[in-house]
Amino acid sequence: MKLCEAEAFILKEFRKRLSETLYYHSVDHVLDVAEAVSRIAFAEGITDVETLSLLRTAALFHDVGFLKTYAGHEEKGCEMVHRILPDFDYADEQILIICGMIRATEIPQNPTNKLEEILCDADLDYLGRDDFEVIARYLFCELRERKMVKDEKSWNQIQVRFMKKHHYWTPTSNRTRQPKKQENLAYLQSVVDQ
Repeated sequence: MKLCEAEAFILKEFRKRLSETLYYHSVDHVLDVAEAVSRIAFAEGITDVETLSLLRTAALFHDVGFLKTYAGHEEKGCEMVHRILPDFDYADEQILIICGMIRATEIPQNPTNKLEEILCDADLDYLGRDDFEVIARYLFCELRERKMVKDEKSWNQIQVRFMKKHHYWTPTSNRTRQPKKQENLAYLQSVVDQ
């Protein structure tokens, strides 16, 4: 695996080709998820170099499908990964593991193993952080641009419903993000109830 080269390639592609209206699904989001994956994996006791490389690759490529489509970007991303990653010496078995992680991030999330759980938690890490409101605002603007949400009131209602159904998968995220997520949810609920 040539992870460094694959990372340089995909970040360059994102910077060059991602729609400027992807306010949330941006290069910043991809890098944020890659950082969260490393932090969660370390806390979960994962030390194997290949496994860590697969996790980082999945984090970097989990939204590659947005280069082609908005709806169904996870499946499109897997198609793209199958074409791109062999050029960076990823084996077929490694690509299948990466695609499993990418597919697991589709909402509603459905991870089937520890690596998929880690990527799912990293992808929605912001729900349980202090910067939740700022990041959620980016997602609101992105969805409003696509006429997928009407206004802030309906957006807040959507967020409350989503956060009530959502749960973190790893012990690490449940310990480090769930308490703040509950605070963020309580605040949103109070806004919706006004």
